[in-house]
Amino acid sequence: MMNRIETEFLFALTNPGTEKALKLEAETMGLGWRSSYQRRGFVTFKADAPFSPDSLHAGIACARRLCLSLGKSTTRESAVGLLGDVALVHHARFHERRMQGVNGDGPPSSPGAGQLIGTVVELGETEFWSGVHRHARWTSPDPAGDAGIIMPENSPSRAWLKLEEAVRFFDLTITRQDIVVELGCAPGGVVLALLDRGVPVIGVDPAKMAEVVMASAIENRGDAPAGKPWFLHCRKPAAIASKRDLGQGVTWFMSDMNQSPEVVLAECARFCKMAPSIRGALMTLKLTDPAQVTGKARWFAALHEMGFKTIRLQQLSVHHKELALLAMK
Repeated sequence: MMNRIETEFLFALTNPGTEKALKLEAETMGLGWRSSYQRRGFVTFKADAPFSPDSLHAGIACARRLCLSLGKSTTRESAVGLLGDVALVHHARFHERRMQGVNGDGPPSSPGAGQLIGTVVELGETEFWSGVHRHARWTSPDPAGDAGIIMPENSPSRAWLKLEEAVRFFDLTITRQDIVVELGCAPGGVVLALLDRGVPVIGVDPAKMAEVVMASAIENRGDAPAGKPWFLHCRKPAAIASKRDLGQGVTWFMSDMNQSPEVVLAECARFCKMAPSIRGALMTLKLTDPAQVTGKARWFAALHEMGFKTIRLQQLSVHHKELALLAMK
């Protein structure tokens, strides 16, 4: 039975350009894994001891998918054959300079908790790799961690995709009863995604917002329409936004600022002090250097000091050299 497999060989799927960060993260975590083979978006490891599907819980942020490796084949049929009796098989391929999941017209149905999933990765016409993993919380339900979400034509930026994929990956519930403050909100991709969900937003950014977002703009909190989402634009740099700009009832902190992780976390701490009703934080961390991923332990410690209990760092398929950082109180 495939459920009884044990092997010391693993492979990880990642965004092209972050292979070095992936290997450095595994090394910093002290896992004892040795990288042995690499292609764009694909890295293999050999561990000191074998894993089973139930014991593979490394939590590597730069791995969009982490699998026990069953080996390499020259045809797709042979690769699928290595998976034996696994009922659900995901397919992935390196195509158009990115590691893609092979999806249909929209996000596939989510697997059940504990379900064994096979993955076949196509790296070339005669290079296919087979692997398995067990679906669990904080594991993408989609092939190669790629939800295949299509951005609407009226979205002013790709930040819309970052929000939508993060909501799907982390299984977040953000409702019209929430109020989100977002730093670095221009031109409004995240704001539009939230407004479409019925969620009011306070956006902090001195830059101009897109017209599609400004259609829901209000001048002050007192003008907020009953039962409708609204957008309040605080046209200031994040560093000088104040408690008065936020008002009462902010429940989420979000940031897509083009700043270092340390600056973003410092602003998160400041905003949490100004708005103690914040219960969740979702941030995009920009990695200008792969070595920055070694700061993960410090980032987590800083969030714990802010009162956050559940923390997860994850690369999403819509990212380039970025990571999504979720923290919940």
